[in-house]
Amino acid sequence: MSKGLLIVLSGPSGVGKGTVCTALRSRVPELVYSVSATTRSPRLGEVNGVNYFFKSREQFMDMIDNDQLLEYAEYVGNYYGTPRDFVEETLATGKDIILEIEVQGALKVKEKFPDGIFVFLMPPSLDELKDRIQGRGTESQATIDHRMSVAVDEINLLQHYDYAVVNDEINLACKRIESIIIAEHCKVRK
Repeated sequence: MSKGLLIVLSGPSGVGKGTVCTALRSRVPELVYSVSATTRSPRLGEVNGVNYFFKSREQFMDMIDNDQLLEYAEYVGNYYGTPRDFVEETLATGKDIILEIEVQGALKVKEKFPDGIFVFLMPPSLDELKDRIQGRGTESQATIDHRMSVAVDEINLLQHYDYAVVNDEINLACKRIESIIIAEHCKVRK
């Protein structure tokens, strides 16, 4: 049995990673979603164990100390991380798994899994990205300004990725990512 593909989807906050990932998983139901752990509070409608594993800071620090995270990063005052065992066990069974994570985390995963498929989700423009973040209605102006500053820095890290996909329209973005997965499965590996 061949090992599954590790697909890492990341990009700036507000670019639509969660929306695209959800749509992609409905189109490709065999794609396993890796649920991240975080110390941030749940947003309206988010469910523990489905969207994230919501942890206290103390619980998260215990996970770090016990090497239970594949990667972790602090982002805008909260911690995010990928539980290690679930990812490794899924890949070993031959199933593809997708990580939807922030840019800092993706770069750490690349250090440990250089054979992963790294996809950077781009906004159509910075103005559109700002509109999407403001449209959430959950962020203060200071947080929006900070997220935009961080987004510019993150876009400048694009050269560390294998692919860039513009999220101009959800179905088109999903088709592009599906094409990447198909192409990667067809690659001749040494």
